[in-house]
This record gives sequence, structure tokens and C-alpha cells, in this order.
Amino acid sequence: MNKAKEAVRGFLSGNATQPQGQNPASQEAFQENTDPNQQYYSAEQQLEMSRVAPGMYRPIPERTILEWKAPSRPFRKRNKQFFTTVLVIALLISLILFFSGQFLPIAMVFSVVFLNYVLAVIPPQNITHKITNFGMNVEGTFYPWELLGRFWFDKKHGSTLLHVETANFPGRLTLVILKENKQDITEILSEVLLLQKPPLSTFEKMAKWIQEKFPLE
Repeated sequence: MNKAKEAVRGFLSGNATQPQGQNPASQEAFQENTDPNQQYYSAEQQLEMSRVAPGMYRPIPERTILEWKAPSRPFRKRNKQFFTTVLVIALLISLILFFSGQFLPIAMVFSVVFLNYVLAVIPPQNITHKITNFGMNVEGTFYPWELLGRFWFDKKHGSTLLHVETANFPGRLTLVILKENKQDITEILSEVLLLQKPPLSTFEKMAKWIQEKFPLE
């Protein structure tokens, strides 16, 4: 863990080890470069002009800045009261829909109940998350920086969560993180993204109100 923290600090401070075969003179030239886009690159990632295509830069290899393994979702073992309460609510809603002649929504209600049962009984598997100089990689799915927006932290079921907005589906990444990695993640993401928690949507406000007024446990 200490080596991982040192690697993160070295990447952010630009004190990474110089790769073999790189021209030291080119690094001195880049130190005099006033291009603001280069201030976040480490010494081994400074942009070099292409000798083949004038006006273009050489490609920068992808590097992993931080990597961790965590459950795919927050998990808390539910007691018998939780399942009993959910089933009673589902039956009441189904009766109302039945007498209203709405038969299709009844199947949807029990589908949601079954999904909640599965999520509450089966523990999540551990998956791998990576933050690289190109973006974020969530168990093999890559999200470039250009498609990411604000980020913020939250807690649920005793787990620390990282939320990151995305421009495409699913609209928001929710990752379980290790508590000891929170500061490192904040420092890394703050170099590219804005640390800001957006206001709750109407649906989220309703869900929060229902959860507070009608607790299932």
C-alpha cells in the first residue's frame, strides 16, 4: 500500500522515473515550454513533437495511476423483517392494481421484489477499478476523461462510495472505494474533474422521503 501511495505522489508531483531510451535534452526543452496543457504530465510523459508529422505530438502511453479491488456494490445483510415488509407492500400494491384492472404492472412489482431479494441475499463480487492518465477503467469498461463530469463521495451500508458523472450511459458511475484511498482519489480526480455534489433530483428526493418516513427495517 505504501508503494502505491508513493507512486501516486510521484505521478502528481512529476517526479516519476525517466524511462529508458528517452532523450534528457528533450525534457529540458519541455521545462521551458509554457504550454499549460503540459503542467499535469509527469517527467516521463512530457509531450514530444513528432519527427515524422510536423505540428503533431508523439502518442503518450497509458499508465495506471491508482488501482484497487472492491465489491461491485454496497451490501448489507437484511433481516427477516425487511423481506416481510417488502412482501406486504408488494401485495398491497398488487391488490390495488388488480382491482384497477392493471395486470401488467403487477408482474413488474414482483419483478422488483425478486430483484431486491437477490441483491439482499447474494453478496457482490470484488471487481477491479483503475484510474489512468487517460481516464477510468471499471472492470474492463473504459471511460475517457472527456466523457466524465463532476465527482463526489457518499456512504451507504457502511461502504464509502465514489460517484462520477458520465456523458453517456449509465449517466453516473458508482464505485465502492477503500477508505484509505479516498484522499489519493480526491487528489487525482481533482486534477481533471470538479469535486462537487449535484443537488438531488425530484426522484431522489421522493425516494429519500419515503425511506425516512417508511423504513423497511
